[in-house]
Amino acid sequence: MADESFTDGTRVPSNGNNPCQKTEGVGLISSLPDSILQHILSFIPTKLAIRTSLLSKRWRHVWCDIPSISLDDRTLKAASIISLDDQTLKAASITLNRYTSLKMMNFHLNTTRKQNIPHINRWVEFAISRNVENLSLDFWHPGSSYNFQIPDFFYVNSSVKKLTITLSFTDLMVPACSLSWTSLKKLYLCNCNISDESMAKILSGSPLLESLTLYFCDQLRVLDLSKSLRLRTLKINRNIWVLGPTHIVAPHIHRLRLTNSQLPCTFVNLSSLAEARLDICIVPITGIFEADFLQDMVLKMLEKLQNVEKLTFEGNFLQIISLAEVRGVPFPMFKVKDLTLETVIFQYVIPGIERLLQNSPDLKKLTIRARDTNTIREKDINNYLQLQGLNPDQCWRSKDGVFFNNLPWYLESKHATSFVELVLKNTKTLDIDKIVILLNERYLRFKFEELAIPTLSHNNFSIALLKMPMTSNDDDW
Repeated sequence: MADESFTDGTRVPSNGNNPCQKTEGVGLISSLPDSILQHILSFIPTKLAIRTSLLSKRWRHVWCDIPSISLDDRTLKAASIISLDDQTLKAASITLNRYTSLKMMNFHLNTTRKQNIPHINRWVEFAISRNVENLSLDFWHPGSSYNFQIPDFFYVNSSVKKLTITLSFTDLMVPACSLSWTSLKKLYLCNCNISDESMAKILSGSPLLESLTLYFCDQLRVLDLSKSLRLRTLKINRNIWVLGPTHIVAPHIHRLRLTNSQLPCTFVNLSSLAEARLDICIVPITGIFEADFLQDMVLKMLEKLQNVEKLTFEGNFLQIISLAEVRGVPFPMFKVKDLTLETVIFQYVIPGIERLLQNSPDLKKLTIRARDTNTIREKDINNYLQLQGLNPDQCWRSKDGVFFNNLPWYLESKHATSFVELVLKNTKTLDIDKIVILLNERYLRFKFEELAIPTLSHNNFSIALLKMPMTSNDDDW
């Protein structure tokens, strides 16, 4: 048998019964109390936690009481080292049979095999019997027409606080029996076909729900959150193939994150909204660009956001705002105090940024992150303007006559300098505490030190130009 690797990188020989062959590192860790060892093992995959039972008699049963279990049928065969064969299902069964903890914090089940479906109910029931608090079920069966039905017992639970359900665009059918998730605070539904009736049952049976995420949930049309008095965070992601939801009533929501699509979506009530993050999903390969519809939808959303104090707009949303601006469409005034713009810096977002700054007289903090969130094709925008009888070259020239780069990743020092000047000019009458512009070093076509930073001594604010990674370290918000 080959040497085993311990979690700290130490190599332990397979005949580890000889204490002289054990490294000092293993000895020190082995001396820790079970509770600390189990806490450490909870941060690694379950199959690796089980493998620690080979280290010595001291480790044989440590994993059996860890607070987290993750079953993944793509990797679970590695856990079969504790069984007499390497069959995935038997390995999973032995894993559950040897687990002794009466309280489970996290249980994750990921299955992609149709033949595992008969065993899912037992695994889920096992987790619920251990009063699991964080339950994640990922059922992905590509190319399968089999619709897995979650058992009725699953819908009555008093321990789960965070629930994640991912289906392969199959139906999430809440049964006729009453639903009761009395402790649930966070719900994440992904790739689920869920009806209005089923969603209403979930909301009615989850009185403590604080956060709801709907990621590509088709069939849902009306999302009425008016009776969910504790629900404060709503996240919705729709793409061009997923219609729902199209009608949203959310009077108690404080935080909204919406990635919309070229499909209708109407907000009826956002009276409590304090923070919003918006973008539009555009898939260039489809060749579809509903410019008129998108401008109308975005402007209606902006009307709903007039009193929101913290706003984040991403690249496609800014391009639609810019398109409406160059066409002379009127914009509302905003009470925003903290504004974040996530976009590449090029000519197709400049008019929208100018208008947002001019219409935000209460602005206190401005953050611009140069991130690649723009997917609308430039030729689609310019073709639309030409059909409207407009000259694209003239439309995208700034009000000061400056031409910005027309390619997303062709930012030269002159463009960056002009952009900083534009921001300063449109904020110089405001009492802003902080302006931050974050640039990615791979995004620059010049040395960072070459950038000429304009200053206006009579303005009481500072500007920080920082390098940043390509990806954002955002939390689940």
